[in-house]
Amino acid sequence: MRFACLGSGSQGNGLVVEVADTRLLLDCGFTLKETTIRLSKLGLEPGMIDGIVVTHEHSDHIDGVARFARRFGTPVWLTYGTLRSVGKKFDLLPAVNIIDGYQRFSVKDIEVEPYPVPHDAQEPAQFVFGDGAVRLGVLTDAGSSTPHIEAVLSQCHALVLECNHDATMLANSDYPYSLKQRVGGRFGHLENSASASLLASLDCSRLQHIIAAHLSQKNNTPLLAQTGLSGALNCGIDWIGVADQSDGFGWRQMI
Repeated sequence: MRFACLGSGSQGNGLVVEVADTRLLLDCGFTLKETTIRLSKLGLEPGMIDGIVVTHEHSDHIDGVARFARRFGTPVWLTYGTLRSVGKKFDLLPAVNIIDGYQRFSVKDIEVEPYPVPHDAQEPAQFVFGDGAVRLGVLTDAGSSTPHIEAVLSQCHALVLECNHDATMLANSDYPYSLKQRVGGRFGHLENSASASLLASLDCSRLQHIIAAHLSQKNNTPLLAQTGLSGALNCGIDWIGVADQSDGFGWRQMI
């Protein structure tokens, strides 16, 4: 099992998970052309994607989903709330599959475990992907942690964890007060220290990879995010990967 990122941040998100000959794309917030280019950098073609799993309806996660699915006949999985929020945009897609009650499902060789998160969307979901032996946990676009999140993400072999902003940088930014409240609120985005506290609460005994994701380009730096997570794990900052907006990150293998 391996995974890679097309890009992560407010300008677009996409993560590829691969088990054997099965590949899922988690979110697609890029244009069709840009998605194709980014996939090619990973050695993939659009027709090699077996499905798109959607976290929520915000544009940086969903804007490219419909065009990609229509062009390549790709099935899509999303919650009722997310589908309702996009209106008629998904009416003509080849296959729309509903994630009902955050129930687990499988797409060929990949097991998918959805779970709810506190975020200002209609019915947001984040996911754990597995192959029966190893597990990849993904958590972005969540304003706060919950006991359920901590239970789901414990004992993962890899984690992609939101480190959206530094609290001081956000407070001193030129964002309007209302936006600062939204981003830093319990239904907004995880701040570095909150992400570190969440990580410290997990059972990380099986952890092989940790990636800081969805970093704000204005209110965070890779070093601040790495420093926070490395402190939680008592490891060097070089062991903490960072998902970049322009390049994402390359393939990471789990064994």
